Amino acid sequence: MAMQNKWGIRSWTRLACGASLAALAVSPGHAQEAGATAASGDEIVVTGFRASLDKALDQKRNATGAVDVIVAEDIAKFPDQNLAESLQRIPGISIQRDAGEGRAITVRGLGAQFTRVRLNGMETIATSTDGASANRDRAFDFNVFASELFTSLVVHKTASASLDEGSLGAVVDLNTGNPLAGKEGLTAVVSVQGRYNDLTKDVDPRLAGLVAWANADRTFGVSASVAWADYTTHELGNNSVRWAQAPFRSVDGETCLAGSDFVADPSAGCIEVAEAFHPRIPRYGLVSHARERLGATASIQFEPTENTKISIDGLYSTFKETRDEYWGEVLLRSEEAGIDVSNYTIDADNNLISADLDNVYVRTERYSRQSKTKFYQLSGRLEQRLTDSFKLNLLGGFSKSKADIPVETTLAFDDTDATGYHYDYSNMKYPLLSFGAGIDDPTAFELAEFRDRPSFLTNKFKTFAADFDWDVADRFSLLGGGFFRQFDFDTIGYRRDSSYCAAFTCAPGTNGLPVTGDIAEIFELGKAGQPSGNTNAWVVPDLDAGTALVDLYGRPAVLQQGEQRSVTEKTYGGWFMTEFETDVLGMRVTGNAGVRYAKTDQSSSGFNSGTFVTVERSYDDWLPSFNLNLHPTDNIILRGAIAKVITRPTLGSLTPGGSVDQFNFRITSGNPFLDPYRATTYDLAAEWYFAPGAIASVALFVKDIVSFPLSDSFQGTYADSGLPTSLLTVNTPAYNAVVRGDDPNREFEYRTTINGPGANLKGVELSLQLPFSVFSDSLRHFGVLGNATFVKSDVDYAIRGALEYDPAENDLVAPPAGTYTQPLLGLAKRAWNATVYYDDGKLSVRTSAAWRSGYNDSTSGNNNVFEGYGSSFNLDASIRYALTDHIELSIEGTNLTDDYRYRFVDLEANRNYENNHYGRTFLFGARFKI
Repeated sequence: MAMQNKWGIRSWTRLACGASLAALAVSPGHAQEAGATAASGDEIVVTGFRASLDKALDQKRNATGAVDVIVAEDIAKFPDQNLAESLQRIPGISIQRDAGEGRAITVRGLGAQFTRVRLNGMETIATSTDGASANRDRAFDFNVFASELFTSLVVHKTASASLDEGSLGAVVDLNTGNPLAGKEGLTAVVSVQGRYNDLTKDVDPRLAGLVAWANADRTFGVSASVAWADYTTHELGNNSVRWAQAPFRSVDGETCLAGSDFVADPSAGCIEVAEAFHPRIPRYGLVSHARERLGATASIQFEPTENTKISIDGLYSTFKETRDEYWGEVLLRSEEAGIDVSNYTIDADNNLISADLDNVYVRTERYSRQSKTKFYQLSGRLEQRLTDSFKLNLLGGFSKSKADIPVETTLAFDDTDATGYHYDYSNMKYPLLSFGAGIDDPTAFELAEFRDRPSFLTNKFKTFAADFDWDVADRFSLLGGGFFRQFDFDTIGYRRDSSYCAAFTCAPGTNGLPVTGDIAEIFELGKAGQPSGNTNAWVVPDLDAGTALVDLYGRPAVLQQGEQRSVTEKTYGGWFMTEFETDVLGMRVTGNAGVRYAKTDQSSSGFNSGTFVTVERSYDDWLPSFNLNLHPTDNIILRGAIAKVITRPTLGSLTPGGSVDQFNFRITSGNPFLDPYRATTYDLAAEWYFAPGAIASVALFVKDIVSFPLSDSFQGTYADSGLPTSLLTVNTPAYNAVVRGDDPNREFEYRTTINGPGANLKGVELSLQLPFSVFSDSLRHFGVLGNATFVKSDVDYAIRGALEYDPAENDLVAPPAGTYTQPLLGLAKRAWNATVYYDDGKLSVRTSAAWRSGYNDSTSGNNNVFEGYGSSFNLDASIRYALTDHIELSIEGTNLTDDYRYRFVDLEANRNYENNHYGRTFLFGARFKI
């Protein structure tokens, strides 16, 4: 018979039924109780990192569904610097990095938008900015929060009726402190660290503190914590901004173009160079990320009787970043008609892999973005036992996440007729880019363009839920409840873009303001992996002087219609579930079965053809689920689960409006009638707990995705869109073609999202947690953790391939779209991670490695077939030493191999999109506890 505590929560029931219970289980005082018995019969008390592993394993073992858990070793002492980096230790989870630190997760091959995150039991979204813009998706950005604020992470990989719907991948519970789970009286912790990065050469501060108090009879407790860090990371490397095809003005002295069209009977060299792919904007540069993170939590718990418990939890976080970029580049994109090519090489993958170029458009660029994420959440929970067998739970709260970019500025210096440029991508990851004379001379340039693109994004959640737990009979319970959630997404963007000559009077024959040393500075590249002979210094705009000269921030900000959109979703429904435990043929059997109903009222707004429109729709889902666990022996668990699940459509795809890419001649619009991703999931697992603190497991999973939105594209002119020409910025390629009339019938690619035919995904997870006490008591302080995931999926994508020269048209012509069978976007087929540790209670040493195979993340553009990331490998290490019971010293290192992040364009040709690195990071500090 399962044991019960005073709340009636059986050991076999519910990690799957509430994050608050997971938080309740991570008492640092209780963490000291985990132990093993030595051969001599003496009790060995396990503490520190090993205790956290044991506690997490206990929760996994007792859960009804497939659950993985990470708990803090002690309060304010999470085992990694970043929540995402901790999650990647869990089987089936990989992370996406931004500026060298974990930002988002994928679970069993499904991207971040397929995972729902709950904070203290409430679904929420926290958004930050990445390389392009603010996160405008349902994905949760873990880098918004300091890891010291949390006590546990719980990952639910199988569904149950009691879990919030919306996930095809997993539901992740983040839990902050629980004052009544600690010791009575006062507890205080302070942590001080310095952060050193070998690219920035700076030492940056990281501080954290926590204070908690509980009265003697443990009926009232309060806690508060705060964490702050201020640091800079450098990203150094190269970028091609994709590869493209186009005819050039001349090849080896042979004229190829008459105006913008091929000459009659162009030479073989003109044709083969036009058909080959060349880098659009080959460049090296620096991206500097100056970040400040501040977080705070507060919790009040009141338990006046053994039947009543009240909790109020709050969390606040700000995450600020100033992103500064320095680039030296050549604009080949849309400028090929004026460029002369010679001494070129075309490789076996149809790449114009190296060439000498004259009359090139050289640009040096300075970009700066100031972003700020501000998040807060307040929630309250009442747990009330009405009778010995009936309990009622109420949960309510709200959260708000603002990701604002008040400044996003670009200044560009141009030299439109430079000579002597040479590039060589024979080493695709580390190309040679060599500029001719004048790249470091301000007087060779003109201030040609200035841009500022502020944008503002807000996500809001309101939640109310009520549920009951009724112990109908011994080992049989009925559970159910109702819920209401309202989610609001709003984004808006503005522009102050202009060419200099459109805003001011330019001298005849010039394309901008002649540059002087007053508005320029010299940039030196540093260690970006570049080969010998590369150009490593060039003139760039002085941002402060340049923006002041043109009064950039005094210019009116013009609303971008395609960037103003919103979505409101009201979701309400209920759920019902049974939990049971029985014996079959002498074997213990546990499980749950239930159904969840969710009705979604959706309202999507955006600009269409100059008019702000709103589209409303509703849909509902019945989501049955079943989890069954067989216990053939005390140490073996066989798990099975089946469920219907959904993920609501990507937010950016729901807008009825559209936006224009004025450089790639592309119009992107949304589709407010997209169906949710719907799937049936199947899971089987075997877990062998072969020794204290040990597990070997294998899990098989299948996701049959019956509806899967896919991108679609077709060709048309700008006039076909119905969008006003006022959306086009002066002197962009689209403006010149449409408004100025250079090519008014120029075709644009229209991209939207449609309800696709579906997809499938299947895979296997292998996991091992092995304390070396299994082999000998003398090795009890050593151990290893390891897991590997293998995933396969097949989706049919319709993609247009490379352009080919058509003699009849005397032009490059796109072939019909072909069907390509590839995995889901964002899915890496293979991943593994491993940790080796030593922990004797005073000295703790850990080394962790994580590897992920390459994957596609987009169907790409410019006639490339897919784009994505190469494989990644990260090696981290940590050493902690308890000087006394109250003082601990630590040193940690991340990315110790200084792994480069490689991004490719085209699945077969593997063309360089970008290749950059962030350096090694070391943290050293001390932790004080009373």
